Amino acid sequence: MDTSQLLKGVLDLAVLAVLRDADGYGYDVLRRLRAAGLEDVADASVYGTLRRLFQAGALTSYVQPSEEGPHRKYYGLNQTGHDLLKQSTKTWNHFADTMSVLLREKEAA
Repeated sequence: MDTSQLLKGVLDLAVLAVLRDADGYGYDVLRRLRAAGLEDVADASVYGTLRRLFQAGALTSYVQPSEEGPHRKYYGLNQTGHDLLKQSTKTWNHFADTMSVLLREKEAA
Protein backbone atom coordinates (compact mmCIF):
# COMPACT_ATOMS: atom_id res chain seq x y z
CA MET A 1 0.00 0.00 0.00
CA ASP A 2 1.26 3.49 -0.87
CA THR A 3 1.56 5.22 2.49
CA SER A 4 2.16 8.61 0.85
CA GLN A 5 -1.54 8.83 -0.01
CA LEU A 6 -2.51 7.97 3.57
CA LEU A 7 -0.07 10.55 4.87
CA LYS A 8 -1.56 13.29 2.69
CA GLY A 9 -4.92 12.68 4.29
CA VAL A 10 -3.68 12.93 7.87
CA LEU A 11 -0.78 15.38 7.71
CA ASP A 12 -2.85 18.28 9.06
CA LEU A 13 -3.85 16.16 12.05
CA ALA A 14 -0.27 14.97 12.60
CA VAL A 15 1.11 18.52 12.51
CA LEU A 16 -1.57 19.76 14.91
CA ALA A 17 -0.80 16.87 17.27
CA VAL A 18 2.93 17.66 17.23
CA LEU A 19 2.25 21.33 17.96
CA ARG A 20 -0.18 20.48 20.77
CA ASP A 21 2.71 19.73 23.12
CA ALA A 22 5.10 22.52 22.13
CA ASP A 23 5.50 25.24 19.53
CA GLY A 24 7.97 24.48 16.77
CA TYR A 25 9.63 25.79 13.63
CA GLY A 26 9.40 23.98 10.31
CA TYR A 27 12.39 21.67 10.58
CA ASP A 28 11.62 20.93 14.23
CA VAL A 29 8.06 19.87 13.33
CA LEU A 30 9.44 17.69 10.53
CA ARG A 31 11.97 16.09 12.88
CA ARG A 32 9.30 15.38 15.51
CA LEU A 33 6.98 13.80 12.92
CA ARG A 34 9.78 11.55 11.69
CA ALA A 35 10.77 10.63 15.25
CA ALA A 36 7.13 9.62 15.86
CA GLY A 37 7.30 7.16 12.95
CA LEU A 38 6.31 9.20 9.90
CA GLU A 39 9.70 8.76 8.24
CA ASP A 40 8.34 9.26 4.71
CA VAL A 41 6.93 12.73 5.30
CA ALA A 42 8.42 15.23 2.83
CA ASP A 43 9.93 18.54 3.89
CA ALA A 44 7.83 20.54 1.43
CA SER A 45 4.63 18.86 2.62
CA VAL A 46 5.25 19.90 6.22
CA TYR A 47 6.18 23.48 5.34
CA GLY A 48 3.11 23.74 3.09
CA THR A 49 0.87 22.33 5.80
CA LEU A 50 2.19 24.83 8.35
CA ARG A 51 1.55 27.73 5.96
CA ARG A 52 -1.93 26.46 5.10
CA LEU A 53 -2.93 25.91 8.73
CA PHE A 54 -1.61 29.37 9.60
CA GLN A 55 -3.56 30.97 6.75
CA ALA A 56 -6.67 29.09 7.88
CA GLY A 57 -6.36 30.70 11.31
CA ALA A 58 -5.47 27.52 13.23
CA LEU A 59 -1.90 28.54 14.14
CA THR A 60 -0.09 31.52 15.55
CA SER A 61 3.43 32.36 14.47
CA TYR A 62 6.34 34.35 15.82
CA VAL A 63 10.00 34.79 14.92
CA GLN A 64 12.82 33.85 17.28
CA PRO A 65 16.51 34.65 16.80
CA SER A 66 18.70 31.59 16.33
CA GLU A 67 22.30 31.21 17.47
CA GLU A 68 22.88 28.70 14.66
CA GLY A 69 21.77 30.72 11.64
CA PRO A 70 18.85 32.81 10.45
CA HIS A 71 15.85 33.63 12.62
CA ARG A 72 13.28 30.85 12.91
CA LYS A 73 9.54 31.17 12.45
CA TYR A 74 7.78 29.22 15.17
CA TYR A 75 4.20 27.99 14.96
CA GLY A 76 1.83 27.19 17.80
CA LEU A 77 -1.79 26.21 18.23
CA ASN A 78 -4.34 28.89 19.01
CA GLN A 79 -7.89 28.17 20.18
CA THR A 80 -9.03 27.49 16.61
CA GLY A 81 -6.16 25.02 16.23
CA HIS A 82 -7.04 23.26 19.47
CA ASP A 83 -10.67 23.02 18.37
CA LEU A 84 -9.62 21.69 14.95
CA LEU A 85 -7.33 19.13 16.59
CA LYS A 86 -10.15 17.96 18.87
CA GLN A 87 -12.64 17.59 16.01
CA SER A 88 -10.11 15.99 13.67
CA THR A 89 -9.11 13.53 16.38
CA LYS A 90 -12.75 12.45 16.77
CA THR A 91 -13.05 12.04 13.01
CA TRP A 92 -9.80 10.05 12.81
CA ASN A 93 -10.76 7.76 15.70
CA HIS A 94 -14.14 7.02 14.15
CA PHE A 95 -12.51 6.28 10.79
CA ALA A 96 -9.78 4.10 12.35
CA ASP A 97 -12.35 2.16 14.39
CA THR A 98 -14.46 1.58 11.28
CA MET A 99 -11.46 0.34 9.30
CA SER A 100 -10.45 -1.96 12.15
CA VAL A 101 -13.91 -3.55 12.10
CA LEU A 102 -13.81 -3.93 8.32
CA LEU A 103 -10.34 -5.48 8.33
CA ARG A 104 -10.81 -7.77 11.31
CA GLU A 105 -10.71 -11.39 10.25
CA LYS A 106 -13.77 -13.36 11.14
CA GLU A 107 -13.19 -16.01 13.74
CA ALA A 108 -13.59 -19.55 12.47
CA ALA A 109 -16.98 -20.91 13.51
